[in-house]
Amino acid sequence: MPELPEVETVVRDLRPALVSRRITSVQHSRQKLRYPWQPRWNKHILGMLITAVRRRGKWILVDLRGNPASADLPLLRVHLGMTGQFTVVPGNTPQPDHVHVAFQLENGQELRFRDPRRFGRVEFFTHGGEVEAAMNAALGPEPFDIPADYFHDRVRNSQRNLKALLLDQTIIAGVGNIYADEACFRARLHPARPGQSLQAKECDRLRQAIETVIQRAIDRRGSTIRDYIGGSGLRGQFQNELAVYGRTGKPCPVCQTPIACRRLAGRSSHFCPTCQR
Repeated sequence: MPELPEVETVVRDLRPALVSRRITSVQHSRQKLRYPWQPRWNKHILGMLITAVRRRGKWILVDLRGNPASADLPLLRVHLGMTGQFTVVPGNTPQPDHVHVAFQLENGQELRFRDPRRFGRVEFFTHGGEVEAAMNAALGPEPFDIPADYFHDRVRNSQRNLKALLLDQTIIAGVGNIYADEACFRARLHPARPGQSLQAKECDRLRQAIETVIQRAIDRRGSTIRDYIGGSGLRGQFQNELAVYGRTGKPCPVCQTPIACRRLAGRSSHFCPTCQR
């Protein structure tokens, strides 16, 4: 499933292509997504201007403005699910299978949401401010400049293991399976350790590792493990730098011990038995 670096890459690719463009028509597939596009939304969104493309956690937020402008703050909210792709292409580009929603833009470009496994979602809200407020209440802070006191409190007062804590979106927004494993490795902490077992310096090490790993992954356009591509159709490159994720049995890049895999928090978790005792 795409995580924060992948979603941030999509947003950065889409922003210059979409901002100040007007939506002229909408097409949607008869195949329904897990959370299907509602045809009644079409009449509301036609003619709206895209004013911003943003990210919150693993969500893409597309701000809209009606014509004439109103006090409402319309919003498109997008989640890539497991195999979702949100890209801008020339309108005459042949449409592949599994395109579920397509927005035609006034400049002849087309914004397409493609999702072979159909776990993603594209939703329209007339009152976007209310939706965003609810999201902010449910999500933790972004993994950049996390307050040390906040992180210490959430981790060291929990009996859950580190993997479960890092996957909890109410603690930190945007971190998923790949980057939880990579952050634990960088911090030299076993993902099965209970949060309450960490010393303050270990907690700081983990907090810094999360930010470092996420930022490096953004710089490398995320990780293309299977289906992920950015908003411009380009693949990620961070998968070439993964230290532990998906490397079961391969040598640790630090000590050469074979990487181990264990199920934690319902997910396959990869670690070095020597570097992460």
